[in-house]
Amino acid sequence: MVGGGYIGMELGTVYATLGSQVVVVEAAENILTGADPDLARPIANRAAQRFKEIRTRAKVLDMATKGPQIRVVLEWNGERLEELYDRVLVSVGRVPNADDLGLENTRVTRDDKGFIEVDEYQQTQDPAILAIGDIAGGVLLAHKASREARIAVERILGESATADDFIIPAVVFTDPELAWCGVTEAEARAKGLEVEVVKFPWSASGRALTFDRPDGMTKLVVDPATERVLGVGIVGHGAGELIAEGVLAIEMGATAMDLALSVHPHPTLSETMMECAEVFYGHATHAIARRRKREA
Repeated sequence: MVGGGYIGMELGTVYATLGSQVVVVEAAENILTGADPDLARPIANRAAQRFKEIRTRAKVLDMATKGPQIRVVLEWNGERLEELYDRVLVSVGRVPNADDLGLENTRVTRDDKGFIEVDEYQQTQDPAILAIGDIAGGVLLAHKASREARIAVERILGESATADDFIIPAVVFTDPELAWCGVTEAEARAKGLEVEVVKFPWSASGRALTFDRPDGMTKLVVDPATERVLGVGIVGHGAGELIAEGVLAIEMGATAMDLALSVHPHPTLSETMMECAEVFYGHATHAIARRRKREA
């Protein structure tokens, strides 16, 4: 696998599970660059057990067929390696496929990467053409495209919905899964936002223990002044099924107290969201946390 981003790690997980010996080559310092390091760590640990090797800070210099195999020349740890593989999957990003659409005959404009430029209504510079999804750039996810399709249709019908400020969840379908929405801890720090970060380890979740998957974690990024939930991150078994609650919380402007007071069924993994919110206030049932000081 050339590239240790979400596509490389997802497909690497699939092939490793099917019995292939998988080697991941990633030029960056870590796999899943851009994801929360706290949440990416359990994935890296599990992949290290199931993959043949994960090579970070490594560069592929050349590839060519050699008989039925592929000869790969790479640089890693200051050494030049030459190896043979049965298959090589290149997963280092995608480019827009818009060169043969006849856009040169329209008023549609494209950015320096080739993506079609649109406004907040998905409208291009050509009044007769709207664009959605991957071709319009941004986050290249199917559910983002579906939301943009709604916005485009409402624009055609004369309604006023825009693409501004809707929350797009991201899910990495590795094992364990990784999901997040809203502001990550790293993004908050980079923007200079004052936030409080709380975590609930799945080793304290009875349901996670029944799955024999205590390697997960639920994480909240909270505005300490208003107690509003700004971001949610989950790593663990079925994280993609759980993140929608985080999306709803952020969209509705929910506070950590709203999550803490919402009764979650027991025993479920969804309880980790409630208990993580309780950690914020220092009274989680299954985790030790410093009690939060409340202003008078």
